[in-house]
Amino acid sequence: MATYNKRGHKPKNKKEREEKIKDESTTAEVFESLDESASKTEEFISKHQKTILGAVVVIAVLALGYLGYQNLVLAPQEVEASEEIVQAQRYFDNAVEADTKKMKDSLYTLSLDGGRGKLGFVAISDSYGSTKTGNLANYYAGMAYLELRNFKKAIAHLDEFKGEDKILSTIALGSIGDAFLELDQKSEALTYFEKAAKANANSFVTPKFHLKAAQTAIELNEIKKAEKHLQAIKNNFPNTEEAKRADLFLGKAEALKQ
Repeated sequence: MATYNKRGHKPKNKKEREEKIKDESTTAEVFESLDESASKTEEFISKHQKTILGAVVVIAVLALGYLGYQNLVLAPQEVEASEEIVQAQRYFDNAVEADTKKMKDSLYTLSLDGGRGKLGFVAISDSYGSTKTGNLANYYAGMAYLELRNFKKAIAHLDEFKGEDKILSTIALGSIGDAFLELDQKSEALTYFEKAAKANANSFVTPKFHLKAAQTAIELNEIKKAEKHLQAIKNNFPNTEEAKRADLFLGKAEALKQ
């Protein structure tokens, strides 16, 4: 093992002279290795300079292009889409509050197709799909189609919706389940009810989709799944209306097991 020697210290014997030679040799090897590594790095940079500079330029161009797209294309489109969707949302809200089915259907159709010189949800989702408003238009279009009993189009639009809002994104998943159930595709419906029940747990919609999942599972004779969802309601949402109904369905599930 090498020992530390003070500056100017002269070896007194053969062992110390050997130790000094060994230390000097090791130090020389380290510096030689560092010089060699630096030389190889410089050689690599020199050899691939054009490639490296090209990559830097490409990265810079992509970054500038992204910023340009955000500021010069996406931002103005977001403003346009926000102005367009106001009338469609007004039709949709009026449809929800309408007294007759005929009036509801008429207003939902206007919300989808547009009116008074403004685009409907379908055209907004097609023309401004990359914007937040265009994404929201998919949610509204899906819900409007669901009310109009056009279940395939409802599924298509709701599936396109990528919501940041926890409630809306959960409702969208559950509504896809509703549409599949109406199409008598119970397995697919159960899949989406379960997704909705797991997504963003909250007392407003989660117990509803647990109950729908349980009911659908019973119809499919998947009793264990049904019991799991019913127990989830009783354990996690005991003060909800769905919790009061859970015991009834648990009894039905138990009867089917016998």
